[in-house]
Amino acid sequence: MISRFFPICLLLCCCAGPVAMSAPESIPSKSTGDPVSAASPKTAGAPRAEEGFERIFDGQSLSGWNALDMTYWSVRDGAITGQSTAEHPCRSNQFMVWQGGEVTDFELKLHFRVVGNGCNSGVQFRSVFKPDGLAVGYQADIYQDGSYLGGVCDELHTRTGGELLTANGKKTVIDAAGRRTATDLGATAALKPAGEWNEYHITARGQHITLSINGVVCSELTDEEAGHFDLKGALGLQLRSGDPMTVQFKDIMLKKL
Repeated sequence: MISRFFPICLLLCCCAGPVAMSAPESIPSKSTGDPVSAASPKTAGAPRAEEGFERIFDGQSLSGWNALDMTYWSVRDGAITGQSTAEHPCRSNQFMVWQGGEVTDFELKLHFRVVGNGCNSGVQFRSVFKPDGLAVGYQADIYQDGSYLGGVCDELHTRTGGELLTANGKKTVIDAAGRRTATDLGATAALKPAGEWNEYHITARGQHITLSINGVVCSELTDEEAGHFDLKGALGLQLRSGDPMTVQFKDIMLKKL
């Protein structure tokens, strides 16, 4: 999302064309200060890909992924890790973009955890990444709690309505004229206790999108707004601008439908 800013969160929770960037760099570990190499073996104990799913992150390197500024990114704990610090602040949203091409209809499963900056992050999909590195398009939102967690945002949107297209616990239909009708799903997502990994499951078929966090279907969207719904685009992982934070993504598996 692009409009929220909160104090540091205490929870640790958790493709158009390729982008030409500099090579990955090691980033000091927040806990030890030791460099963590992007090529260190991290795959031990990683779950096997489910039938029909392709593992698009090898758990060891950033091969197949790229970002405008690679100095924020590394591999740590077998996960793609984005980190900002007081010494290396993030003043503009950063995205690690999958270089495997555009996705249309798909399922995406991954694990994530995040600390700091309101636990504010997200997964871009069916998006376009601008030359300045910013994303335009759908985002499966990550936040410490509330309506944004597990909601679908329209990053850098130009719609009449707000960026949050459907909220945590809601099923929303947006008609061709942009009118939004929301009903309750009967359940809302919550992050697991500090230090534990959370699971995100994103499904997009045509104009229908479903998001689940930790096994709870937390938002659904049918987007028919003329000139605004997206049926294809890139995948990316967000490091949010603002206060220092660390966000990690692992076990990233894609199934094209």
